[in-house]
Amino acid sequence: MTDAPALLIVWHSRTGGSAALAHAAAAGAGAAGQLVRAEDVTPDRLIAAGGYLFIGPENLAALSGAMKEMFDLCYYPCLGQLEGRPYATIICAGSDGENAQRQLDRIATGWRLKRVVEGMIVNTAAQTPEAILAPKTIGADRLADARDLGAALAEGLAAGIF
Repeated sequence: MTDAPALLIVWHSRTGGSAALAHAAAAGAGAAGQLVRAEDVTPDRLIAAGGYLFIGPENLAALSGAMKEMFDLCYYPCLGQLEGRPYATIICAGSDGENAQRQLDRIATGWRLKRVVEGMIVNTAAQTPEAILAPKTIGADRLADARDLGAALAEGLAAGIF
């Protein structure tokens, strides 16, 4: 591993919910975390990291396009180089989030990553076109959960638990 932080926090957000969760997780991880927008992730960044926190929205019952594009571009260059590394996820969804979570887990399985905590799904209850497109405000309790997750992942990596 290089001098890159141990925890790579990869995120995408359309309406601010996933961004707020990603920033909270990064605050929890402190200097051990590196917050990188999905469109700025490269295979080298993934390979240099010791573990991952993937944060994104569910759009139309699937992982957001920008997150999927990051995986599409990095999948084969990283194949065979990430086995056993820990990962966790936060999905920001209007109602369900399960399909985006399942899609991300299938990709992580191909890389042979190791899920270290149950996936977090944050439900914003956005059900109308107006609510779905509106900027999202994430409650303090869920932001605290994201911050705690970032801290736990960073500490677990530093302690060699994962």
